[in-house]
Amino acid sequence: MIKKILIALAGVLGVIVVVGLLLPKDFLVEREIVIRQPKSVVFEQVKFLKNQNTWSPWGKLDPNMKLDYKGTDGTVGFISSWAGNKDVGVGEQEIKNIVEGERVDMELRFTEPMQDTAQVYFTTEAVSENETKVRWVMEGVKPFPLNLFCLAMNMEGMIGKDFEKGLASLKAKLE
Repeated sequence: MIKKILIALAGVLGVIVVVGLLLPKDFLVEREIVIRQPKSVVFEQVKFLKNQNTWSPWGKLDPNMKLDYKGTDGTVGFISSWAGNKDVGVGEQEIKNIVEGERVDMELRFTEPMQDTAQVYFTTEAVSENETKVRWVMEGVKPFPLNLFCLAMNMEGMIGKDFEKGLASLKAKLE
C-alpha cells in the first residue's frame, strides 16, 4: 500500500517537473493608452520616477509606503526604492536607459515578499500633434520551478490590470 502511494507521488512529481520544464520561462505584459496631450508633455511625466507616485496603482495600495531616492530623477542611474505593506512589498527601480522623447528603460528589483527582477519600459509615440500613445511594458524570466507559479498567478492578468489602472490614472492626471 505504502509502495503504491510512493509510486503515485513520484509519478505526480514527475509530471510536475516535466510540465515545469516545458512551460515558457519568459513573460511579457504590455498595455497602452492614448492621452490627449503632446508627446513632450507625456514623456516628461513618465521619464521622472517620482511622478509615478501620483498615478501608479501601487502607491494607492499603501499611502504610508516609505520612499527613498538616489541620484538625479529623470537620468540614467536614478534609483527609487520603496518599502510598503504586503500589497506592495519592498524593492527598487533604476533608470537604465533613456531615449529622449521616445523611451525610458528601467530595471525593477523586488526583495520582498520574494526576490525577483524584471525589465520595464515606457514608450511614447505621437498619434497626432496633441495625442500620444503610451506603452507600458514589463518583461522578465521565471526559471523553473518559479514558472510553475505563473500557472496559478497569471502574470498577464495580474500585472495587466494594474497597468490599465495606472495608465487610466496617468491619462486622468494629464488630461
